[in-house]
Parts: sequence; C-alpha cells; structure tokens
Amino acid sequence: MSIQTKNWTVQIDRMPGATSFRVSGTITVANSGITPRLVPSQVQDTPFLPLELVLEAADGVSLPALKDKVVEYKIPGNHDITSVGIFYNGGLLHYIDEILITD
Repeated sequence: MSIQTKNWTVQIDRMPGATSFRVSGTITVANSGITPRLVPSQVQDTPFLPLELVLEAADGVSLPALKDKVVEYKIPGNHDITSVGIFYNGGLLHYIDEILITD
C-alpha cells in the first residue's frame, strides 16, 4: 500500500516551562475511520531518531474517501536530536533534517 504524506515539521522547544521535542505531519488516509500515530520504531541502529507510522482502523462504519489527518509525536524535556526518520511497513518513508529550534 502506498501512502501519501506532507507538511512534516520537527521542533525542539527550549522555552522555559515548555521544553519538548515534537514531530508532526499530514497523512492521507483511505477512509475516515483510520487514525495515524507516530510511535518509537523497533529499528534502532540509525544515526537519526526512528519513528514508526502506524495506521489504526476504528471499529464500525467509516466513509470510504481520502482524508488528510495530522499526526504528531511529542516528548517533554530538552533534546539534541538532529534528524528524524519516519518508517512505514519496514521501509523509510520520510527523512527530516531541518529542525526548528525555539529558544
């Protein structure tokens, strides 16, 4: 299954009281009952932070139409991550090395 993504951003927020690391993007899903999530990847032998894109299907009736949904991964604390890899079905889907740092 091919998957379409766009608008990936990575931010390190170093503002006092709000320190965090955040990755977000937009995923085009096949129906309204699919929820995308980003979770830590099982692949750990990379020079970048590996995250896995997981698509969860809801029980019940869903409309079969393409829909854009925002996905986000956020962890608190001060981090020095320089790049992120998004994996899907065992393959590298997207690589991000532009990090927005908010001081």
